[in-house]
Amino acid sequence: MLSRLSGKSIMFVGDSLSLNQWQSLNCMLHTGAPQANYTLRRTGELSTFTFPEYDVKVLFYRHAFLVDIISRSGMGRVLKLDSIEGAKVWSGSDVLIFNSWHWWTHTGRKQPWDYIEEGSKTYKDMDRLVAFEKGLNTWAQWVDSNVDPTKTKVFFQGVSPDHSNSSIWGEANGNRCEGETEPVGGPTYPGGADPAEAVVEKVIGKMRKAVHLLNITTLSQLRKDGHPSFYHGHGHAVMDCSHWCLAGVPDTWNQLLYAALLYN
Repeated sequence: MLSRLSGKSIMFVGDSLSLNQWQSLNCMLHTGAPQANYTLRRTGELSTFTFPEYDVKVLFYRHAFLVDIISRSGMGRVLKLDSIEGAKVWSGSDVLIFNSWHWWTHTGRKQPWDYIEEGSKTYKDMDRLVAFEKGLNTWAQWVDSNVDPTKTKVFFQGVSPDHSNSSIWGEANGNRCEGETEPVGGPTYPGGADPAEAVVEKVIGKMRKAVHLLNITTLSQLRKDGHPSFYHGHGHAVMDCSHWCLAGVPDTWNQLLYAALLYN
């Protein structure tokens, strides 16, 4: 993969699930070429892992909503559903892998915005799936207007599921994903399809430019055993059933990514 990508840059754009996949790919590439030198640099929200011998850069830009959050006097933090100034950072990459959804569901103290704005209208809140679709449409318009498919391959990770409700897989007395050591049997997930994934498919389906959906949702839904649970360094008080252990599920996402790059 490093040889094939010589002279190229791959950028993951999104939230901590994008970070999960970025870390996974760096580890897989390093394992494939353990003697190759590498550098790691972080500037603000942009992290760059470089293999100088192969002239390959693997970048991660933390931009959880893809659209912008700005600070406005008298209002605080405003989530602008029709603004995507962050694109200045990811323009020019050879491969782009986008992801969003995880932070759209946060409320209370974990919610990173105070108001939502679309055009001249401001809202204190909005149905999160509706807001997500509006934000994704802004991203889609940017891709359609700015990406040259002969120079840049665009992917969307898909919606990474959490496993915070153990009753879905028949363990009504379970503590979310704690103690899980086996996947759900499959091939379907008893909790059904993720509604956010339907939004992603709808938006991508209307785009003029080709975007490859990695479509990792169902295969990841089956992996209730793949999360750190309380083995994440913050003690038993915090249960992480959203992110993924490495090595683990994101390695499969990257195998799908590599297969899609080969196919293209």
